[in-house]
Amino acid sequence: MKRRLALSVMFGSLALVCAAAPAQAQPSLGKAKELYASANYDEALTMFTTLGSGLSGDSAHTEDAATISMYRVLCLVAVGRNTAEVDAAIDRLVSQHPLYRPPSDELSPRIRTAVSTARVRVLPALVQRRYEESKTMYDRGEFATASVGFKWVLSALSDPDISSLATQPPLLDIKTLAAGFVDLSAKALAPPPPPPVALVPATVTPPRDFKRIFTTEDSDAVAPVTVRQNMPRFPGALTTPAAGVIELIIDAAGAVESVRLLESVHPQYDSLVLSAAKRWQYQPAHVAGTNVRYLKRIQISLAPTEVRRP
Repeated sequence: MKRRLALSVMFGSLALVCAAAPAQAQPSLGKAKELYASANYDEALTMFTTLGSGLSGDSAHTEDAATISMYRVLCLVAVGRNTAEVDAAIDRLVSQHPLYRPPSDELSPRIRTAVSTARVRVLPALVQRRYEESKTMYDRGEFATASVGFKWVLSALSDPDISSLATQPPLLDIKTLAAGFVDLSAKALAPPPPPPVALVPATVTPPRDFKRIFTTEDSDAVAPVTVRQNMPRFPGALTTPAAGVIELIIDAAGAVESVRLLESVHPQYDSLVLSAAKRWQYQPAHVAGTNVRYLKRIQISLAPTEVRRP
């Protein structure tokens, strides 16, 4: 009897251990990051792949989903997968999360360059497709959905990786049209004025302060559209990628009022880009039809200079 009881307890304990193990092995983004940080790249790759395949619907387009895709790329590189597989994963990252910019301090120079190259290759086609879809929504009278799409197009065209392409047709034409449709959508969505109420004093709305500087936090402000934003050449040869951030205040006429360096691009390049930025030109930002001053931040990325061999 005692032997039978001992065996029952032993098998019961084993059952509890087996039942608990799968719960502890459940993949999570935090656990996958820990595996990557501890150089367990094969296990991390498996977990990131599992996490990515389990995403669907809105969850497939979140910040966490983009992070999972980025770390999967890093794991593929770390375990020595071939270039074609890595490039395909980078293309998938950019295609699924076109506005996501991975933290530069988490990427090697080679991967930063590969991601930037993929964005240059993939983003223009995505921009054109999103513009066409938004125009179709606008023609159907779905102005709210169309407005979101047109604003996405303008955000994508302000991406530093395709800033030079955005100043040339066809992307330049798309940028101009999208900005116009944003205004038209806003007007179409504006509610009609309320009917006057007899004997009831109208509520006086305090006047808007159009003299202040607007930012991306002002949801009703339409951001400036680039007209001329030429980047200076790097003096000499650049051996490693460089990146930084500058901040502009664009006045109500579309000229650059002031510029300052938030993150250094390169000691030999900072003064050149600050000087060039003073001559950049934009279609001014506007709020409710009034041109306003606007604070804009631009990330600048420089790729290494190609060395031509004889």
